[in-house]
Amino acid sequence: MAHEFSRGIRDAFWQVTQALPNQNTNNSSGSMDLKTDAFKPEDFEVEIDIPATPSLANGQTLTFLVQDSADNSSFASISGATQFVLTGGASGAAAQKFHFRVPSNARQYIRVNTAASATAGDSTAVSLSLRLVF
Repeated sequence: MAHEFSRGIRDAFWQVTQALPNQNTNNSSGSMDLKTDAFKPEDFEVEIDIPATPSLANGQTLTFLVQDSADNSSFASISGATQFVLTGGASGAAAQKFHFRVPSNARQYIRVNTAASATAGDSTAVSLSLRLVF
């Protein structure tokens, strides 16, 4: 049987929050400094925690993309990183948590860019959390 890690220890220092964007806009969270540019340890995952979004319109989406930077000012999508999409239903969208490992090619700083589709509604009262989980 394969050994599976259960990441669940959250450090309050390694957390950034950001309000979700209004429809047809996008925004980015604050950045998180991984303290290293060359070596990415395997003892943590990145978690994007999105609470329930009752105002996300039926069939509309919020797209979450992890970005990185070497200088904490010029960010780009991490090559090979997963894009996460939350789709609204009849009563918005349920809370979701997305986990991923930081790829070895990621640079020192990471953040999440969130894009709302054209008629997604106003989800600015809801904030996502970007955190490291050990």
